Amino acid sequence: MANQDFYQVLGVPRDADQDEIQRAYRKLARTYHPDVNSDPAAEDRFKEISEAYDVLSDPQTRRRYDAFGPNFRQVPEDVDPDEWRRRRAGAGAGQTRGGFQSGGFGRGDGFGFSSGDIDLEDLLGGVFGGRAGRRWGPIPGADQEAELELTVEEAYRGTRRTVTLTGDGTGRSFEVTVPAGVTDGQRIRLAGQGGRGSDGAGNGDLYLVVRIAPHPRYRLDGRDLYVELRLAPWEAALGTSVPVDTPGGEVKVKVPGGTSSGRQIRLRGRGLPNPKGKAGDLFAEARIMVPARLSHAQRRLFEQLAAESDFDPRRQR
Repeated sequence: MANQDFYQVLGVPRDADQDEIQRAYRKLARTYHPDVNSDPAAEDRFKEISEAYDVLSDPQTRRRYDAFGPNFRQVPEDVDPDEWRRRRAGAGAGQTRGGFQSGGFGRGDGFGFSSGDIDLEDLLGGVFGGRAGRRWGPIPGADQEAELELTVEEAYRGTRRTVTLTGDGTGRSFEVTVPAGVTDGQRIRLAGQGGRGSDGAGNGDLYLVVRIAPHPRYRLDGRDLYVELRLAPWEAALGTSVPVDTPGGEVKVKVPGGTSSGRQIRLRGRGLPNPKGKAGDLFAEARIMVPARLSHAQRRLFEQLAAESDFDPRRQR
């Protein structure tokens, strides 16, 4: 690990906070831990990850690593990182990227330390003794995801479902309470129902990703609901009040006179509910229907209307 960049090993930026470092370590450890990964290369990779985490998770050790670079263990403990930075900034030429002169710390550095003072056993013990000589520690279980398909009605009202997950030849079933107003893509967290932890560590969480199935009557856009509103020509022309089925029950839609196909009539708050805020809206989209066959009387009336009317829809914009 002498030449490794610990930040690159964990895949975090140099200004990452402790939470980011811990999350990165947990994610990588779950993948490369020898107890869960049989790949021969996984153990070496896990050692790299663990070594990087040992250094970056300790604020003091991380401070020395940031100051002195990959060879920070060769620097005596009494050398202050901040003082070293100040001296390095003033020294200019002759220093490597890691912060050391080509010949190591010499007497002229002002620290009274030379490369011959390094104890090889201490150095190797610091690099490899921390983890190689002990058992692997407990690893929390991995978080898992599964999809949960719901109807529009179930998403609107909420429901209770039995979910069965299978894997590794086993199956798990449990009851899930789905709150009213869930949206497509929303995740429902089930604490402790994910992958099992090792050596007494806690289980991961299970996240159920909501998928709302296509519906023959309703279309969803976020929390807004769209429904087709079929109208006879005279209803659209004269105006009317029409009952419309919604997931929350029947509502009356007032249709203004002169409504054309495609017009959307908005009913505020009639879409999916929102436990934490404003509910969605319902949009009734007008679609004018005509009879497939006309009786003689109906035909005469339409002919009379055509003769009396000067309306030309092709002139409309």
